[in-house]
Amino acid sequence: MKAQRKLRALCRGTLLIIFALGLFAGSFTHYSYAHQFRDIPNTRPSATHLLGTDSLGRDIFTRLVYGTRISLLLAPAAALLATIIAAILGGIAGLRGGWLEKIILASADLSMSLPLLFVLIALRALLPLDVSPVLSIVATFVVLGLLGWPVSLRVVWAASRNLRDSDHILLAQALGYRRSQILFRQVIPCLRPVFLAQFWISIPVFILTEATLSMLGLGVMEPLPSWGNLLRGSEDFSAMAANPWRLVPLVVLILTVVCFQFIFPGSEELA
Repeated sequence: MKAQRKLRALCRGTLLIIFALGLFAGSFTHYSYAHQFRDIPNTRPSATHLLGTDSLGRDIFTRLVYGTRISLLLAPAAALLATIIAAILGGIAGLRGGWLEKIILASADLSMSLPLLFVLIALRALLPLDVSPVLSIVATFVVLGLLGWPVSLRVVWAASRNLRDSDHILLAQALGYRRSQILFRQVIPCLRPVFLAQFWISIPVFILTEATLSMLGLGVMEPLPSWGNLLRGSEDFSAMAANPWRLVPLVVLILTVVCFQFIFPGSEELA
């Protein structure tokens, strides 16, 4: 248990550092993420450029810290949207039952039967590729959130169904509360630990999904940086072997996802 606590504390500290790096990006570098040093492309790490520069002469460290901000804000935002959708639909399905429950669960099953990544790629590809960088962030966030709710919905539905015949729900019905009032005043507050767990689990999933979309050129668009578009070109093993510092965004990405898994709060902390 002590080893687990130490590991959890280490992961929390690591995530705090990574979050601080992204949140206060301007304090760690005085360059702009889009500024190009055209006379020094593909340079090695130095005191001036801690991780060197890319093929356009942009400072990689600067792009990494600003990309951390975007990736770590985008993923929780998408996870929050997906959790809200799952909470409302799952609560309605578990509370109402009947044909409405069957329709909602069938919709969730249909969504889960489709490969999420391919659906995301198809939907994102429908949008113009020359959209503005800010619009690409919004589009990525909305698409991830709108398609990421079905797995969480199943968990919420099972928990809310168990509350359907509980004493306080029956009492609320006897007092004449409307179903919407019971849902938002009784069911959803009781399932807060479930929502928190689903939100927390979804964050690393969306981090990886956003990185994959951006690597394919369908996520956050240039010149805005994100962990995904910083890793574009990483399939060129010879280039990566010659410039191993280019893999630092991948290391940060893996470290973040692993830390999220280890600091997931136990049931006693969620209660």
